[in-house]
Amino acid sequence: MADTESPEQLVDRLVRNVAPIEIALNHAWWDSYTSSSAEADARRESLELQWRDAHADPDDFAAIRAARNTGGLDADVRRQLVILHDRFVPQQVPAGLREKLVGLETEVDSAFTNSRGEIDGRPVDDNEIAKILRTSDDGDERRRAWEASKQVGALVGDRVRELARLRNEAARALGYRDHYALALATGDLDEDRLLSTLAEVEAVTTGPFRAWKEQLDARLAPRFGVAVDDLRSWHYDDPFFQELPVSGRVDLDELFADADLEDLTRRTYRGIGLDVDPVLERSDLLPRAGKSQHAFCIDVDREGDVRVLANIAGNERWAETMLHEFGHAVYDVSQDRDRPWLLRGPTHALTTEAVAMLFGRLARDPVWLAAIAGVDRDRLQSLDRGLRASKAASLLVSVRWMLVMITFERELYADPDADLDARWWDLVERFQLVTRPDGRRAPDWAAKIHLASAPVYYQNYLYGEMVASQLDASLEAEAGGIVDRRDAGSFLVERVFRPGASLRWDELVESATGTPLSASHLARDITS
Repeated sequence: MADTESPEQLVDRLVRNVAPIEIALNHAWWDSYTSSSAEADARRESLELQWRDAHADPDDFAAIRAARNTGGLDADVRRQLVILHDRFVPQQVPAGLREKLVGLETEVDSAFTNSRGEIDGRPVDDNEIAKILRTSDDGDERRRAWEASKQVGALVGDRVRELARLRNEAARALGYRDHYALALATGDLDEDRLLSTLAEVEAVTTGPFRAWKEQLDARLAPRFGVAVDDLRSWHYDDPFFQELPVSGRVDLDELFADADLEDLTRRTYRGIGLDVDPVLERSDLLPRAGKSQHAFCIDVDREGDVRVLANIAGNERWAETMLHEFGHAVYDVSQDRDRPWLLRGPTHALTTEAVAMLFGRLARDPVWLAAIAGVDRDRLQSLDRGLRASKAASLLVSVRWMLVMITFERELYADPDADLDARWWDLVERFQLVTRPDGRRAPDWAAKIHLASAPVYYQNYLYGEMVASQLDASLEAEAGGIVDRRDAGSFLVERVFRPGASLRWDELVESATGTPLSASHLARDITS
């Protein structure tokens, strides 16, 4: 920072430098996930390096640190300096190391985008695998489908380990224990608080989850003609057992088999006064070759160009996913465009995950099913008790899976060369009560794309569920619920969306709901 450059001028200069690169990178990122090619990957890699280089200048970093200590700063300027500081810290490493990281990350992402599992030599996509695991009563067919879902793990496992080593090398060069500690420290999260939260959530969920899973296993065993002790991962519908199996919930797939999920999504948000048509028009929602099989929302420019990638199929999972991803979208499009560019967006990943989860839960909500999905009253009355139980069970399954991922990832960075194959199954058995396959030795953990492409992210889902439950309680008290409640839309826009990143995430949660974040509302939802 020049001697005559004020903190305000410093922020303005840095943002003017990085904003065009970030927008171009977001376009390239979208292209590489929707139409994978060597050219798209190369462009994304080049722009990713430009973005990191734009945050790597040591003189600018020193200027940011000095400016943060300036007295009497405007609140928005101070907040932008915090954000810039946390962006710059991880990039204060040699250019060669940044290049290695970006190259390997792009390579692994491309492998996930282009990989398809095989069953008996026939390529199958994730939707087909999911269908087999939801519907087949043939244990051998299910096992082969489950194994196909894990084949990408063997393809990328060694490279994910290498990514962890390189990320650790960068973090230790900056004085951090490992990449996990660096990511939390530069992500507005305290590691001790996270560990305390994990312990609290494990304590709250262990008893209810064990009791629920015993009942589930008692239903699954006769379905597949095996003893309870012989149940394995492929008997639980989802390759990672991160979603509620059909046998453990009210099966709503038939309600969505022929539904227009785009229209259901549109009507859901229109009912609370939010228009998602512009996002739908820019989105890419149907499966095809050369496209990522996952789902995400991206704010390309912080000016309203928000898009969703999905791979819609006619089932409950994709109904929930559409509601979830467009929860991210309405957060992004509702930003106050008069705010500084850096502050136009969710204050933290966990707050946008909270909103997405809040809306995703509606797919099992009786009020939503009646008002939006058009399920008749008599059918709903017969489903009501099961729907309430499904909501609680879904949270249990999701949270116990999150405990696996968060704990495993911390251990991955603690020692990337450990016996991760075995450690993964240790944690699956501990938290999910699923017995490892006999004699299996494979990097099944590496089949989870987040470990490579969204490192140290999963705690945001856990905190997101906690915030979603707290927001849900506030919306019930102040707006009478969510579905077709214009006051609910106004609450979210004014208290959650429009503040953008001007407040820290914990300050935003307390400001919006009136109380600091706790696990009490989540515990209520799990046991209700």
